[in-house]
Amino acid sequence: MALAPLLAALAGCGSAGYYWQSVHGHLALMQAARPVDDLLADPAVAADLKARLALARGMRAFAVSELALPDNASYHRYSDLKRRAAVWNVAAAPPDSLQLRRWCFPVVGCVGYRGYYDEAEAKALAAQLERDEGLEVRVYAVPAYSTLGWLNWAGGDPLLSTFIRYPDGELARMIFHELAHQVVYVNDDTLFNESYATAVERLGVQRWLATQAGDAARRDYAAFDARRQAFRALSRQTRRELEQVYAKKPALAHDQTALYAMKNEAMARFRQRYAQMKAGWAAAGTPFDGFDAWVAGANNAFFGIQAAYDELVPGFEALFAQVGGDWPRFHAAVRDLARLGKDERQARLSALAAGSTAKP
Repeated sequence: MALAPLLAALAGCGSAGYYWQSVHGHLALMQAARPVDDLLADPAVAADLKARLALARGMRAFAVSELALPDNASYHRYSDLKRRAAVWNVAAAPPDSLQLRRWCFPVVGCVGYRGYYDEAEAKALAAQLERDEGLEVRVYAVPAYSTLGWLNWAGGDPLLSTFIRYPDGELARMIFHELAHQVVYVNDDTLFNESYATAVERLGVQRWLATQAGDAARRDYAAFDARRQAFRALSRQTRRELEQVYAKKPALAHDQTALYAMKNEAMARFRQRYAQMKAGWAAAGTPFDGFDAWVAGANNAFFGIQAAYDELVPGFEALFAQVGGDWPRFHAAVRDLARLGKDERQARLSALAAGSTAKP
């Protein structure tokens, strides 16, 4: 879901404090890792954890054999972090724009977030950005991150306690997403990277559910994913409305009150529509409040984050269909796109999505 803070540090972050927390945090995670095979053979390991590890091992093998994802050291070990997140990311955006503040480093390029292994440090940065730069901020827990395959020589990215007990479909989704980052990663293009990994997770989980999962797992995933897609659609709708508002900045340069009034109206509609969505779920006998915290704290940073994970997904899915659902060809086609300039590759993905939508 995120680039490891360690990579930013190794790439030359200017802050000694950030460098230290990044290296220390990742090394602690790696040192806690034990081989999955050893844990499965250990009589002291709880049976429920063994079941999850065995399931994840099967998903890892499926990723290689069916999705053409890397066969390397990652996800063959497990770390119990004894905390609720792998890292906490900080995202920030101006009060009149959805453009995320970016942090840039040599080698890995620029990303629209900054990650911390300590939640308090993440909140401290968020408070500073809000106070000193007047930005809207978001601190969010991240269950997993990728080191892009750079550390496979040291054991690779381990399975983590922060997601190992996810429902079956969600566990598969997490593994497929993070492995996708090791196939293609483009410096300075979070939108491309995350949308590609999201497409891989969605397409991969569809195949895994169809061929590997039981009826209960398929039903549970379908129910949860339907709610997730409905919420993402609502977020996209609001994002478009906010973009239309912010596009009026030049015309309203001398009337900021009117600009912010329109922004507040869009935000109010977002929350009203979400309340209606929740009411529909409850009326259908499937009440769900898992998005409440996101909605309560929704701001420009929130909508900027959401864009990175879904904006280009339809284009990638159309590309997958174009190559006949052939995974090696799909990954090769994505690598070809990665060699283009940012504007050109995004334009091609948008055209693919538009062409797919236009078909009867």
